[in-house]
Amino acid sequence: MKRRDFLKVVGIGAVSSALGIRPTSAKTRNLPNIVLIMTDNHGPWTLGCYGNREILTPNIDKLASEGTLFSRCFSSNAVCSPTRATFLTGLMPSQHGVHCYLRAKGAQIGPDAYNTIREFHSLPEILVSLGYVCGLSGKWHLGDNLKPQEGFTYWITKPHGHTSTFYDAEIIENGRIRREPTYLTDFWTDHGIRFIEQSKHQPFFLFLAYNGPYGLGQSLRKTARNRHATYYADKELKSFPRRPIHPWLRNNRQYINNLTAIRQYAAEVSGIDDGVGRILETLDRLELKQNTLVIFTADQGLCGGHHGMWGMGDHSRPLHTYDETCHVPLIFRHPAGIPTGRRMDLMVSNYDLMPTVLSYLGFKDRIPRKPELPGRDYSAALRGRQVKWDNVIFYEFENSRMIRTPDWKYTRRFPSGPDELYDLRNDAGERENLVNQPKHAGIQKKLAERLGAFFNRYADPKYDLWRGGGSKTFLLTSPQKPLR
Repeated sequence: MKRRDFLKVVGIGAVSSALGIRPTSAKTRNLPNIVLIMTDNHGPWTLGCYGNREILTPNIDKLASEGTLFSRCFSSNAVCSPTRATFLTGLMPSQHGVHCYLRAKGAQIGPDAYNTIREFHSLPEILVSLGYVCGLSGKWHLGDNLKPQEGFTYWITKPHGHTSTFYDAEIIENGRIRREPTYLTDFWTDHGIRFIEQSKHQPFFLFLAYNGPYGLGQSLRKTARNRHATYYADKELKSFPRRPIHPWLRNNRQYINNLTAIRQYAAEVSGIDDGVGRILETLDRLELKQNTLVIFTADQGLCGGHHGMWGMGDHSRPLHTYDETCHVPLIFRHPAGIPTGRRMDLMVSNYDLMPTVLSYLGFKDRIPRKPELPGRDYSAALRGRQVKWDNVIFYEFENSRMIRTPDWKYTRRFPSGPDELYDLRNDAGERENLVNQPKHAGIQKKLAERLGAFFNRYADPKYDLWRGGGSKTFLLTSPQKPLR
């Protein structure tokens, strides 16, 4: 019997006991609430607190001023489903098997639907065992979408992952698919507030997973409709680079230097900022601010003209690893425990989030041991203490694997390249590929060895694409069918 089926038969309490998880205690009743706000295809370069002076984000900027901002957080992949699986399990794609985004139907809804992370211990599931009530409002995109997953009891989501419109869009509510006529970003915020109001008397975990700003598909062809559309209607928005189209770019070429698309994306960023403001106001109104941990991040970044690219890593061949597609915002606010107005330059990844949050809550012993997590715990840094930290992150997207340090980025592509090596100290824009140059042979060798050692340690042979393993999703670089 699979773990998820076992959970249904005997209940969460029995499963918690079987897994060695202690039941709720008086300590857990005093735990901080958690609000995880995740945006979709969203780079930190769009936010005022990260230096953008054109796009209006006063509420996210306020959140940063009241907490700690990480300037160098990266995602382990460049599309939605793999990164969300990593956020919730702490595992790399070659461990959890979700290597690419889930396509319509398939695992998401219909007769073959299933939860792609069901065999792992996820953050919400662990929080439930600690006495939290968990609610999802927004994009799930990890399978079996019609019914609550991973311990969530409040569940309102999308039937699929992609976004073609923010109005009259399909949503799942009470196990049924219907169309929601209102602005979808406001809709998710409304339900996030409703969940907080319903859950205020016990520890709660809200996963507010916006499907904006997105920056892809049919919505970019139309003028923005939210309340910010008028403001951006005449703005040039030069923070979106005007560059020639990159020869690798296969999709979204029509959006490069396209002011309609640029203004639409900017308006959606500000629409999300409105939602963040309303969530913060709700916490203030209910006197929950002091003991609520708010985390703001994105599933992955987005090139908005950078390098002549638009979109994420999946929109080029070969799959690219430019920083803008994997650099994500990360802000923590918890007045009871996290200093205000701090900027951290530690290089962290989305696979570090789960061990960090559990350790911050005081439950380091609940961090899953099998499979072994690649992530590290930076919770001491959140509390204002110094930590010993190796500034390095790892990334994989199907046939592309990357190691990045503050000074260098090295990308390998299986089986035969093209590979890339960038000296980030002197070439932050990743313009001059130094791969296989004799002058840099030493650093390339060292990075290649570290990259190989990381995946040799953590990759599960079942899901290690470089060694004949499979995937739970269809692949962009192979005709292989997904595993179950």
